[in-house]
Amino acid sequence: MAKVVVLGASPKPERYSFQAITRLLAAGHEVIPVNPRGGEIQGLTVLPDLSSLSLGIDTLTLYVGPELLRGVVAEVLRIRPKRIIFNPGTESAEEESLFSARGIEVVKGCTLVMLAAGTF
Repeated sequence: MAKVVVLGASPKPERYSFQAITRLLAAGHEVIPVNPRGGEIQGLTVLPDLSSLSLGIDTLTLYVGPELLRGVVAEVLRIRPKRIIFNPGTESAEEESLFSARGIEVVKGCTLVMLAAGTF
């Protein structure tokens, strides 16, 4: 299955990023949670940033606001995910245009809805 990075991963079960990690794992995807606080989520080691990731990322799903995304644009471009999902509340026209211009598929959608609908 796909290698999926969850940027803004949270260890709190009520958070959508936690729910996405749970459902992505259940669907058989390789999940890499990223949050500066580190730690562990669902038995996975949480990376503190994108800098330790290598190429070969299928999907980057965003659970951070536009202001935080702006601070990691260079790292996102370095890892070149095939697709970036801008979940509700993460939308940023400027970054969406930038990533699209660099050949990265940009999706404005909800990872949880996409998983439930079988369109992930």
